[in-house]
This record gives sequence, structure tokens and C-alpha cells, in this order.
Amino acid sequence: MTVPTENHEFETIEITWKCTVCGFLFKGKKPPKGCPHCHSPSGEFIPERNEKFTYHNEPFDVLLINGSSHRAGNTGVMTDIAEEMLKENDVSYQRFNLNEYSIDHCWCCYAVKAQSCNYPCRNGEDDMHLFHQMLANSKAVIIASPINWNSMSARLKIFLDRTTCMQNLYHLKKPGLTEGKILGILVCGHEDGGIKTSMDIFLNFQQMGFILAPFGIAYRTHGAEFSSNEDREFFRNDDLFRTYTRGVVNNVIEMMKLDCEKQLKDRIIPVSE
Repeated sequence: MTVPTENHEFETIEITWKCTVCGFLFKGKKPPKGCPHCHSPSGEFIPERNEKFTYHNEPFDVLLINGSSHRAGNTGVMTDIAEEMLKENDVSYQRFNLNEYSIDHCWCCYAVKAQSCNYPCRNGEDDMHLFHQMLANSKAVIIASPINWNSMSARLKIFLDRTTCMQNLYHLKKPGLTEGKILGILVCGHEDGGIKTSMDIFLNFQQMGFILAPFGIAYRTHGAEFSSNEDREFFRNDDLFRTYTRGVVNNVIEMMKLDCEKQLKDRIIPVSE
């Protein structure tokens, strides 16, 4: 679900708005100028979702994930640029801002018994089981993440933890669902940690058989000498930020054209921790 930052289409009726960062609810024709609880800007509010999240198992090319706690922040800008590139190339995709969805922490079933960690995941009550299906049905995944304390966001970490049931298929000697798919990684942040964050994300997908596109990682940081208040303007106007992001998306698209998943079917030997 991607809701325009300005939300103009809802201005004629009074509805309930939800802050996707902290969950604060506000009733009005348009969202408040900012969240009084977490101080997030207006762009973090979306109409409260009453309908159940659904996915009807349709295949598509790219699963595009904004893993930030702030859907309208700097990582959101990076995701917007990636989405723009996908549209320009007529690539079918689904974009999701993780903070708009309900994803529980991993139950760590594997720690109790290896066979308990299986696909589909034993927790089918939140939204993650639908993301599992999309991981299986897409040809590529592009992950965008902020740098939080030298690593990915907590939301994205939980999302990746929940892919364990797909990785564990190889340990259970069952057919995998993800080997040969293509991966692109986009990272931005206030200061250091771009390489570590990228590699933390990559290692998770590598254990599911994903192939990192050539030059498939882009990271851009602003600098510790600046305040985080200055980051927004920097990332919105930085040419390298845009160039690097578009480059990764281009490389993912070109790798998809090789149809590696089909070419490598039944030829890969899983080596997974």
C-alpha cells in the first residue's frame, strides 16, 4: 500500500489517520501536521486500514521493500527512485512500506525442533505469510534500508528473521522456493554503517539462494558532521544518491532478463547455514 504524501483524495471526508511509526490515531479530513507522540511528519500518516491485507498469488517481477520505520523518510525517497526506474522499464512490481503492515517477531521454532520450522510459517495470523508467497512468486527483490546503529532497521530485521521458514526448506531436504532469484540492496543513512548494513541484508538472502546483481549494492551516507535535520534536503538533492539507486535497479532488471532461476533449476546444490 502506497499512500500519496499529500493525501488530497481524502480531504472531503473525516476519517481516522494512523501514524505508521508509533500507531497514534487521529480523526480528521486530513492528517495532522505532525505526530504528537513520535514527532514524525504528516507524510507518515495513512488512512487506518480496516480491510485485511490480501495477495492472490499472482506472479510479478520485482518485490520492492522499503524497510524503514519512516515510510516518507530518506529511505522512502530511495524507494521512490527505484519505483520510478521500474515504471520506466515497464517492469511489473509490488511496492511495500513495511511499517504499514503487521509482522510479528519470529517464534524461533527451529530452536525447539528443526522440523517445526517449515513452510508455510506456523504463524499465519499476521501479514508475513503473504510476503512469503510474494518472495516465492517474484523474480527479484529490491530491499531499501536505513542505517540504524550500524545495521538495518528493526522492522527489516524482523521481516528477514521471518524468512527462516523458507531457508529451512533446504535443511529439511525439501524443494526450495527462492534459489536463482535476483537481489538488489539500497542503503542510506546519517553516518557510517553502509557496508555492514548491506552485507547483513545480503547474507540473509544468500542463505535462500538469491543472486546479488552485479554492482547490486548502493549505499549513500551524509556525514556525522551534519545534523539529521539536514539529511532530508541532502538526500533529495544529491545526484549520486539518485544515480546509484537507478544503477542498482537497472542491474537487477538486466539480470532478470537472463532468467537465472530457470537456467539454474535443479543444478544448484544448497549450502545453507
